[in-house]
Amino acid sequence: MLSVVDGIFIFVVISESVLGVLGNGFIGLVNCIDCAQHKFSTIGFILTGLAISRICLIWLLITDGFMHIFSPDIYFSGNLVECISYFWLIINQSSIWFATSLSIFYFLKIANFSNTIFLWLKSRINRIPTFLMGCILISWLLSFPQTAKMFNDHKMKNATVGDFNVSRSEYIIKQVLLNLGVIFSFMLSLITCVLLIISLWRHNRQMQLNLTGFRDANTEAHVKAMKVLISFIILFILYFVGVFIEISFFSVPGNKLLLMFGITTSVFYPWGHSFILILGNSKLKQASLRALQQLKRCEKRKSLRAT
Repeated sequence: MLSVVDGIFIFVVISESVLGVLGNGFIGLVNCIDCAQHKFSTIGFILTGLAISRICLIWLLITDGFMHIFSPDIYFSGNLVECISYFWLIINQSSIWFATSLSIFYFLKIANFSNTIFLWLKSRINRIPTFLMGCILISWLLSFPQTAKMFNDHKMKNATVGDFNVSRSEYIIKQVLLNLGVIFSFMLSLITCVLLIISLWRHNRQMQLNLTGFRDANTEAHVKAMKVLISFIILFILYFVGVFIEISFFSVPGNKLLLMFGITTSVFYPWGHSFILILGNSKLKQASLRALQQLKRCEKRKSLRAT
């Protein structure tokens, strides 16, 4: 029998998951249609990869969380937890590196600095997908051997996979070393977002001074862009907080409420940011408005047929 807390948790997580799959599925569909129409672009490639990786991430998060909470015996039996860990490495790192590449792309595309390094990077903006693939491969090469070593060490000690006979601090240190590539991409994404916010703020301030305090359309666009970036940073930090809470659960077993909170927090990022992207991207926003108009027309036709 489920408790009230379990029921609320299931409802919230399922709602977040449905919204996340719909939002990211819409982003992926729009960009795939553009690609089929020979409108391939760097930003389209990044958004498609980000949407697909986030859909997989959402399913993995809720599957892992539900099995961990409601079927721990099955979760820790055999090699299931090991397989989930490898899938987690692939999907989580892909999602984070696509998000990092998106922030780098917008930074180079929108920001305005006179720095020589920035101008050199800006001239090579179309090489971001190559940079992305290289970083993902390096991150996998660093993470997979460490993960395999961690599981082999536990097997050699004749311990169950779920029984981590290490202190909490030692376990967290191992996880930090395991996710160095993820931490680097997270810091890189934060740095580019902060620099872009600074550039937009400086430009917005200059435009306000030139217009004697009045705002025009460009000023409003810059303010909107800053709000989108700040929202992204907040959601990105929340995601890492949620993942850290889930990782901490292994060193504090039995605290099911802690794991529930971690899953709810981490799933909030992939669905929340997808809707921020839709509202902040003119092409995606127009496509969503057309889709809503089509749905309204279908509803009107159904109502007329019913009458």
